[in-house]
Amino acid sequence: MRIFLIGFMGSGKTHWGKQVAQKLSLPFYDLDEVIVDEEKRSIPDIFGESGEEYFRSKEKIVLEKIVDENTNMVLSCGGGTPCFFNNIEFMKKYGTVVWLNTSVDVLLHRLLKERVQRPLLKDIGDEDLKHYIIRKLNERRMYYEQADVMIHKEDAISMNDFIQTVLHA
Repeated sequence: MRIFLIGFMGSGKTHWGKQVAQKLSLPFYDLDEVIVDEEKRSIPDIFGESGEEYFRSKEKIVLEKIVDENTNMVLSCGGGTPCFFNNIEFMKKYGTVVWLNTSVDVLLHRLLKERVQRPLLKDIGDEDLKHYIIRKLNERRMYYEQADVMIHKEDAISMNDFIQTVLHA
């Protein structure tokens, strides 16, 4: 069983991914963390030194490698992962894709605190961040909506409900 968690940055993919993996006794991977380990540099450094195109290409290679090496796992994907190189189709072919559909206001609250670690947000002012989130969500929605399961994060879902929803997709 392969479970891919997708959603906008700040939606809780890593948080939920670790919990689901532990509960199901599956290995957990954070796609960005694996890329950082392989590149020996941070995501902001990769973006700054090599650009987004390089990062997206590396992201696809690492995604396919993780899938190739693991028949059972939980993978937290980057917010843009499903939007490039037909990654959404690839993930759907090899597992269950779960979209953590988090509200703009919740994302804004979280991302205002996490901005430093987010290379795509570093040059966006506080007053423009909400508009950026709305615009990017609208651009990515057609990819996110292809997920096998959609979970609204504001629904105060329990871990057991989360797992049951995923397992019955």
